[in-house]
Amino acid sequence: MSASVAVYRNIYTEDRFKQAYGTEDKPSGVRFREKLATKFRCSKGACVHLVKERVPIFNWLPRYRLKKWLLGDTIAGLTVGILHIPQGMAFALLTSVAPIYGLYTSFFPVVLYMLFGTGRHVSTGTFAVVSLMTGSVVEQLVPTPLVLNSSSPEAANLEAQRIGVASAVALLSGIIMLCMFGLQLGFLSTYLSEPIVKAFTSAAALHVTISQLQSMLGLRLPRQTGVFSMFKTLAAVVENLPHTNIAELLISLVCLAILVPVKEVNTRYRQRLRTPIPVEILTVIIATGVAYASSLDSTYDVQIVGHIPAGFPSLRVPALHALPDIAGDTVAITFVGYAVSVSLAMIYADKHGYTIHPNQELLAHGISNTVSSLFTCFPSSATLATTNILESAGGFTQLSGLFTSLVVLVVLLLIGPLFYFLPKAVLACINVTSLRQMFLQFQDLPDLWRISKIDLVVWLVTWLSVVILNVDMGLAIGVVFSMMTVICRTQRAGCSVLGRASNTEIYRPIKNHNKCYELPEVKILTYNGPIYYGNRSFFREEMSMLLGLTPERIRQREKAMKALERKERDTTVNTVERGVANTSFSSETDFFKSEMPETDVQAVLIDCGSVIFVDVAGARLFIQICIECQKVGIQIYLANCNESVLKILTSSGLMSYVNPQHIFVTVHDAVVYIQQQKEKPPEHTTTVWV
Repeated sequence: MSASVAVYRNIYTEDRFKQAYGTEDKPSGVRFREKLATKFRCSKGACVHLVKERVPIFNWLPRYRLKKWLLGDTIAGLTVGILHIPQGMAFALLTSVAPIYGLYTSFFPVVLYMLFGTGRHVSTGTFAVVSLMTGSVVEQLVPTPLVLNSSSPEAANLEAQRIGVASAVALLSGIIMLCMFGLQLGFLSTYLSEPIVKAFTSAAALHVTISQLQSMLGLRLPRQTGVFSMFKTLAAVVENLPHTNIAELLISLVCLAILVPVKEVNTRYRQRLRTPIPVEILTVIIATGVAYASSLDSTYDVQIVGHIPAGFPSLRVPALHALPDIAGDTVAITFVGYAVSVSLAMIYADKHGYTIHPNQELLAHGISNTVSSLFTCFPSSATLATTNILESAGGFTQLSGLFTSLVVLVVLLLIGPLFYFLPKAVLACINVTSLRQMFLQFQDLPDLWRISKIDLVVWLVTWLSVVILNVDMGLAIGVVFSMMTVICRTQRAGCSVLGRASNTEIYRPIKNHNKCYELPEVKILTYNGPIYYGNRSFFREEMSMLLGLTPERIRQREKAMKALERKERDTTVNTVERGVANTSFSSETDFFKSEMPETDVQAVLIDCGSVIFVDVAGARLFIQICIECQKVGIQIYLANCNESVLKILTSSGLMSYVNPQHIFVTVHDAVVYIQQQKEKPPEHTTTVWV
């Protein structure tokens, strides 16, 4: 049995409802003083709260469940740490710096994020897309010479210049994030929507794959940058295929034959495996041993990693002179790194039932990049592969980062030099196989087609722009195109005519609900979007079409009204001739009224429930439409106005043209009021004897 609803109450205008249920408006000065006092009060409790809020480790560490969480954090942290070693060295090649700097970047940001981050399942460090974008900046400022002796002083100087530029990108990226944190701009990450992020990372993964072909084939080619860089790289690789190093090609094929199947096993059976098979580090160890035993570098001219210094890096100031040259690219790198990091953090926060604070994430990643840049690190962010492994391996809190950093620290202090003979082709294969998740994002396209074709178009435009042009320009085009779709949707929001469902207070568009009926002589309209300078012409067009507010009709009505007023002035009302009242005026007035154009609509009720905001241009247009409606004899009523919209309309002078008693809380209140006014008996004019 269906439930029924019966409500009996008075009709509420906005004024009457505010008098009954509203709160008293406080003076703005009082409100401002109260906010300042609340914001800047100083006490021991406030200081403790501030420290816990800005350094979250002081908040979650005292409540750490040792017996329940420690084992999971330990296993997950060690697993991710083992993965960080090959990936850190591999992504350093994408950044066009020595592999040791990838290990540094896998250590410092992890420790700092553990202290300041709010994502319990986020693994930070080197990320392929960020490394690729940073590498493009490095290659533009410090290009690689075709012939260079790796043991010469020139090579060491070149490497110092490269890491100086990469560290400068990290420093500037961190400063930008800290400035955004100070301005509380964490919401800006929302401008990189999910279709944009997925399309961008998928297209960037293709760039990474193409860029690694030369290392997998043993070709010594300069790295291409700028527009059409991917096609330039492909053309150079195809042109130099006859110069392929067969030994490095065989190494690449063997590595791919091992990495791809084992990583597929890790993915398919991750619920059964306590920890993923560490195939990357095993491949690195085996390849290093084989290369050392076979002297592949000298016998077959195989490119190897070379010297990896042991120990902790010393403080080094980045290349500050390069900051003006890298500013534009760094902004794009910052937004990409932050958007990916926050998106990953929110995904796992929703999955495990806790909250992420975007502004605190800005602080965490800003500090991580700023401090790490002083230790010769390139930009870092959250990473897709290691974050997924961290969560699936049983990590519970940020403490897993401690064990991750310990693994990397052991390699830095003791084991690093043992990777001297590691072939670069192995690292290239690790780069390519780590992108599996990004390529699988093509699986979202059928769902986007089914759910939102506009989001599908945004995905395709972003992907094609990144692939055809380059990473930075493609991302900018994707963001601009996405915002244009939003603007176009607000411009073409559309105006609907509402009808009433029988014996209810429910009103729905009659276009989609043919059993809802329109009220006689009343037109109920709703506009499904904001009214602002961008769509004011479309709003006017829709309203004029539905109400018939054509210039010809307005002029005809004004002409008839002026004729009626002129006749009233020229005729003496209710004069007495020869002791008998003259009633000829009433018939003459009726004659002129009959000449005025009749309209089926006597009242227009505008439902403002979907109008989320109005600007000055929209408010003036709204008032202009009210004036035109009055000129053709149509009464205007408003309903469901939110406070900000009503305040702007009122400040713009709406009350000079609309009776305040014609602004109602709900559509049904207005409809009942209009019907009551129609049912009132007409008042008879008293005869005045002169």
